[in-house]
Amino acid sequence: MLDIERNNSHTLTELIDLLKGKTVYVQTHNFPDPDAIGAGYGLQQLLIRQGIDAVLCYHGKIDRLNTRKMVELLGISIFSKEELEGRMGEDDPIICVDSQKMGGNILDLIGDEVACVDHHPTTVPVDYYYKDVRTVGSCATLISEYYDMLGLTPDAMTATALMYGLQVDTGGFTRGVTEEDVHAFGMLHPLADTKILSRLEQNQLVFEDLHAYGAAISNISIYDRIGVAFIPFACQDALIAITCDFILSLEEVDIAVVYSKRDDGYKFSIRAEFFLKEVDCGKMIAEALDGIGSGGGHAYMAGGFVPLEGIQKLGANPDEALVERFLHSLNKAVGLKS
Repeated sequence: MLDIERNNSHTLTELIDLLKGKTVYVQTHNFPDPDAIGAGYGLQQLLIRQGIDAVLCYHGKIDRLNTRKMVELLGISIFSKEELEGRMGEDDPIICVDSQKMGGNILDLIGDEVACVDHHPTTVPVDYYYKDVRTVGSCATLISEYYDMLGLTPDAMTATALMYGLQVDTGGFTRGVTEEDVHAFGMLHPLADTKILSRLEQNQLVFEDLHAYGAAISNISIYDRIGVAFIPFACQDALIAITCDFILSLEEVDIAVVYSKRDDGYKFSIRAEFFLKEVDCGKMIAEALDGIGSGGGHAYMAGGFVPLEGIQKLGANPDEALVERFLHSLNKAVGLKS
């Protein structure tokens, strides 16, 4: 049974009717990954086919190599906050995709958030005209379902974008997969450009990324199958997450925590093997950082941030204190000794 949060007072069709005649901004989270861009682009194209002017946008940075390649190869137009200056008005509708307002990974733009489509748990309830939040492997799955609901077939580039987002967020169909994701795969695969998909799966790192891998390897400790690694310099969000996936791939690790030191604080990523049903990464990182920072996400992958003022609360040895916090949180969940 799917965990579904929907605003039942309005349907997708009613949302489309509300948006007609307006310029709609489809906003991803701050550092959009392939699923955010795939889902956002898929929704943008769906709205355009309904005669609605739709713009794909974000407030942050596209910092992941495979995401930049995706935008380039599929010819996706996506605009940063800076590029929207003077263009977006306070009454212009915004649809949050693969994110939720007040969720910690999306900053407010000037427009009005009327809708939300996401597959992450809600952390701060917000009243939208239309809300579709479901626990599926990929936000692209939800957008693919909308095409089915409206009797539409996505074109090749749209299907490829949705397909790539689905593949990346489910780790190649190895984590968080639901029946809805499988159905989306069956619909998208015959329509997608497999040559472009193949190119996107190649060369996903650049040379400088190896410094982060090296630092994580040099600064990893393992506590009863929990791997905690520290990167003592600033890293992009996406690279921290990729490094965390790498640490999780170790035979000796079932739960991985990686954090990077930045000028304004520490950025975290946490991952868990999907077979650990008692583990909820989103809840654990929120608990571990409670009172000093914030965090949240899926049961099997999540992220968080501790600002400098939070680090100062940890005393003379903040790294040791952080490890203790995570071990305590994980101990409560799985009964491991910290």
